[in-house]
Amino acid sequence: MKMTARELNRATLSRQLLLEREPLSVPDGVRRIVALQAQQPASPYLALWNRLSGFDPAELDAAFTRRSVVKATLMRITLHAVHAEDYQMFRVAMQPVLYGSRLGSRFAAGRRTPADAEAVMAELLAFAARPRTAAEMRAWVEERLGSEEKDGAWWGLKAYAPLHHAPTGAPWSFGVKASFVAAGTGPVPTGRQVDPEALRTLILRYLAGFGPASVADVGQFAMVQRAPVRAALRALDGAVEQLQGPDGVTLYDLPGALRPPADTPAPPRLMAMWDSILLAYADRSRVIPPAYRSLVIRNNGDVLPTLLVDGYVAGVWRPVDGGIEATAFHPLPPAVWDGLATEARSLTTLLAEREAAVYSRYHHWWAKLPEAEVRLLPTLP
Repeated sequence: MKMTARELNRATLSRQLLLEREPLSVPDGVRRIVALQAQQPASPYLALWNRLSGFDPAELDAAFTRRSVVKATLMRITLHAVHAEDYQMFRVAMQPVLYGSRLGSRFAAGRRTPADAEAVMAELLAFAARPRTAAEMRAWVEERLGSEEKDGAWWGLKAYAPLHHAPTGAPWSFGVKASFVAAGTGPVPTGRQVDPEALRTLILRYLAGFGPASVADVGQFAMVQRAPVRAALRALDGAVEQLQGPDGVTLYDLPGALRPPADTPAPPRLMAMWDSILLAYADRSRVIPPAYRSLVIRNNGDVLPTLLVDGYVAGVWRPVDGGIEATAFHPLPPAVWDGLATEARSLTTLLAEREAAVYSRYHHWWAKLPEAEVRLLPTLP
């Protein structure tokens, strides 16, 4: 079976609950969409607002507090919010990547070795049995491993060790100053060997939430090398099926997974910064038109809050006095502007209770955008 580009787009939107908001609980919603980018504290909330009907941000607060949804360094060595039941297997699958990226030269600046990290791990996690501030964790690590200038020990361990971020309070559960607590979810992985079972599980969960996808897409999502991905997909023969993408590349998916027709309507959305749908693929053209990629994914890695129109990025948005300012990179019909205005009224209600000027520290990027149509989406009809 060969898929067109629009069919691939609609499949993606469907898996990510962006064709229609679903009446799910927060933990169930997170489980369905697999992983929410969470390096910006507001983004998981806005991501769920886009996907769940009747979303109550207090429910996500409670999920983080109960740790039914957890925030940790996982895929792409980036902070994600995931369902607690997924965390351990995802962490094991990411072990070789985290080992290689966080116990390398910067960690070893003080002549340490990865074995030094493994030697203190049990003690470190015991210290973090209750929430500890970053300052407390750094002091503990420096006491054990030394405090040489430009020390990278805590930098390495805070991502490598199985630690969750502990909630620190309003407005979005996590603030600028992080706090950490031991995951405590199972055996602590060591070394840099690939765990085949964990990688297969991660791939199946990825395909459920983001498929169909190529080997390169899976590798991009997790920052896992392609050879282990190919081996895992071969081992999943029968559990996955092969399709042909619009460019002829082989795609993998779960048998019977929903793949809506190309003409399925896709409502407008105001997407969060770093939304996973923008980043979970090697070929991001399934959602981001190539001409717009450099406008919304900046050269330092910042990913701006975007307008999603007919399933594709069509511009960016930001809160301003009086409402939501929408910048469209191409002309939009009146009905789309009306739909975006409806979304903006709902979003400003959510933001008013939390942080009306969310993402304001990133406004400097707007000066670098090309000339485009800019409209204020007011808070009142």
